[in-house]
Amino acid sequence: MRVKKNLQIREYAKQKNVFLWEIGAELGINSCSITRRLRQELPNDQKKQIVQIIDKIAAEGANEDAK
Repeated sequence: MRVKKNLQIREYAKQKNVFLWEIGAELGINSCSITRRLRQELPNDQKKQIVQIIDKIAAEGANEDAK
């Protein structure tokens, strides 16, 4: 059975209701590119960067919901 790479990132984004295309937009790349990047296990520094982006997008979404 195959295990998806970067599963923690994928699940964290899903938990925070953040789409992969939103992460890609924040990184300045298109949605296909972020999906391709996640096919290979990322180095820890890139994982941390993506987690920070997820948190930022989620916080912005929470602020929008509060209005």
